Amino acid sequence: MKKETVILFDLDGTLIDSTEAILKCFDDSFKHFELPTPPPDEIKSLIGHPLDFMYLHLGIDASKVWDFVDVYKQHYRKRSKPMTKFLPYAKEAIVEASSFARVGVVTTKTGEYSQILLEHMNVMHHFEVLIGREHVIHPKPHPEPILKALQQMNTKASDDVWMIGDTCMDMVSANDASINGVGVLSGYGKKEELQRCSKFLQNDALSAIRLIKMFKKKLKLSQNNLKL
Repeated sequence: MKKETVILFDLDGTLIDSTEAILKCFDDSFKHFELPTPPPDEIKSLIGHPLDFMYLHLGIDASKVWDFVDVYKQHYRKRSKPMTKFLPYAKEAIVEASSFARVGVVTTKTGEYSQILLEHMNVMHHFEVLIGREHVIHPKPHPEPILKALQQMNTKASDDVWMIGDTCMDMVSANDASINGVGVLSGYGKKEELQRCSKFLQNDALSAIRLIKMFKKKLKLSQNNLKL
């Protein structure tokens, strides 16, 4: 049977925890340029944004940002696999989602490294599409990454298309792309912020998947009642 539901996942804070790798690579880059590394909480507050945005907001001059990004990526290639793990119930969420929906990833991480990482974690085969930073002009919270994912999946925004993410950037992107957003509390977004920007809020990705299944079940029952 053809799957009509589409579920798009964010990565960091939604499916994976790569905080250790991210912090270490920022430390590597600041040390490389002989500058003091910002406090970990300051860096973590920016996770979810593209690297260039993060460095700018950590005080790096715009003319030097891409030099820092290059050094970060050199180290991330080596550190990402051993320093990244699934968040609780994330792998189960991926498997359950792919059992009834078409599944993709929309992230501000570099797509190339994201694919390598997901292949290493043995889940890439579940995903039909992966949109990373290098695939778009405007990253989240702009709707372009979601719209590009839907374009590649040859489908359109509808009530049966969902974005699961841990920050308001994911939710704003979903709303502006005219799809549903489910915020999760497993990552970097604060509960108070997510309550303001998300209609649906769950503890983790698996809870979000089960919410979507429940929503679909209620919708089907409603449609059947209308036919009676």
